[in-house]
Amino acid sequence: MKVIIPLAGKGTRLRPHTHITPKPMLKIAGKPVIDYVMEDLERLGNVEQVIYITGHLKDKVEQYARAKYPFESVFVEQQVQDGTAGAVALARPYVDQPVFIIFVDTIFDADLSVVNRSDADGIIWVKTVDDYQRFGVVVTDADGNMTKIVEKPTTPISKRANIGLYYIKNWKLLYEGIDHTLRSPKNKGEFYLTDAFQYMIDHGAKIQVIDVEGWYDAGEQGTLLETNRTMLEKGRARKPATTPAGVTIVDPVYIEDDVTLVASTIGPNVSLSAGSRVEGSELRDTIVGAGSTVTGSKLAGSMIGDGAVVDGVRGQINVSDHSTVRNER
Repeated sequence: MKVIIPLAGKGTRLRPHTHITPKPMLKIAGKPVIDYVMEDLERLGNVEQVIYITGHLKDKVEQYARAKYPFESVFVEQQVQDGTAGAVALARPYVDQPVFIIFVDTIFDADLSVVNRSDADGIIWVKTVDDYQRFGVVVTDADGNMTKIVEKPTTPISKRANIGLYYIKNWKLLYEGIDHTLRSPKNKGEFYLTDAFQYMIDHGAKIQVIDVEGWYDAGEQGTLLETNRTMLEKGRARKPATTPAGVTIVDPVYIEDDVTLVASTIGPNVSLSAGSRVEGSELRDTIVGAGSTVTGSKLAGSMIGDGAVVDGVRGQINVSDHSTVRNER
């Protein structure tokens, strides 16, 4: 099978970090968000090719993917941001077999091997949520197959949110639906891939709906930090074999090698990348990038990029790579 990964977006909700780092490459519990998805694909074992739909910081995405992942790769730039259907349409020259479509600004717990046992024309994965008005929700029939997707409903027609993970066996009908969508008026200024799925259903396709065990958002600072906490709790925690004198570590944390800790309290829910230094500080619910220095600070709910300097700061901050923030004492 083939895989389409749209990642052309600018990640505006995660600025300033996404000014120089592609959103899928921001780290959660010491690992880039995109790696969680790609490791699932590696375990699946029958991926022939990955088609990346790039845009913002496309050179960094391409360099990272070529160096990191074992799959044959194709990179297609989405020059016009016209929506998810427009993005997937760009992969058409390379799709000649069943295909995964995965949006990599979330992490999910799902058994992808189910595709090897399903006789449906496609599969869409969902997660039941309480705040259903924020999402596109999936409506099913008595057999558990999708009948329609409703974007941000005002009434509780369904609470099963579309999480951006799809498998399409009937790829020819998918692209027929995309062609139809691109010829239709835009939906709120964009061409939605979900409209192509609706076309498939209206033309007799069976799209199976499967609930995921977990779905963790990494699309904005607050939810990214929550997902960092969840990943630490789910087994990504790591700390030094010995704790330096004068340092307190409150589990769970992720502390890479070559991190210097002096007279500080670290945790819970803190990730420290290699080469960082924390001295005379208290950190909780915070991510610190590689090679950064935090001194004399008390931080919670904060994100600090690579190579940054934070000195004498209290509260919550959001600091991009190679920035300096000092509170004169």
